[in-house]
Amino acid sequence: MSHIASEETYQDGEIIIEEGTSGDSVYTVRSGTVEISKTIRGQKFILTMLEPGAVFGELGFLGGITRTATARAIGETSIGIIDRAFLDEEFNKLSSDFRTILLAVVKRYKQMVDRTVEFSSRKESRAQEVLSLSYKDRKSFVDSYTQNVGNGGLFIGTENPPEKGEQFLLKLELPGLSDPMKIKCEVVWVRKQEEETDHPNGMGVRFIEITKADDQTLKQYFNL
Repeated sequence: MSHIASEETYQDGEIIIEEGTSGDSVYTVRSGTVEISKTIRGQKFILTMLEPGAVFGELGFLGGITRTATARAIGETSIGIIDRAFLDEEFNKLSSDFRTILLAVVKRYKQMVDRTVEFSSRKESRAQEVLSLSYKDRKSFVDSYTQNVGNGGLFIGTENPPEKGEQFLLKLELPGLSDPMKIKCEVVWVRKQEEETDHPNGMGVRFIEITKADDQTLKQYFNL
């Protein structure tokens, strides 16, 4: 891109723009890599990695909105700041109707991002306490654990999860209960060894048969 007003160099880990701040500059990656991330409920989620030639920061220029994500340098990274006068001139060349459409798209995108964050931040009350459990697969009973329990289902850690759609009887142990709960479950998703992820292998299951008493006990125990 030829219309570069200035260049800045950032070292590994340095923040270029920060989520929630104001600003209307538009940037292009000249060299290195830029990580784009968003924080949801205190946890960082990487959205994409930008390579040389990529442009970012355009929403602040077009819509005058606060930064929707954080841009961070990965390794030594050179950033070009696109000339604001050039951008204003090009934008003003557009017809008023097209500018209206473009601004509407930006506004709608911002609303979509806000609603996504709101949805992800809702208190679903999924417990992170590790609990013991066992279930019977095709061959024998398997001892395992869960650390994510919510309304209607839970995560089970296992290196060899059964296939999606399989059903089994789960025995879940809660502190203070003399006997384990017996819940019929169905596998709704699996995460296997060959998948590249930082998350543990296992499966997500939903409850398909649970007594009212056990359901109430789970809700009281986990404040669901």
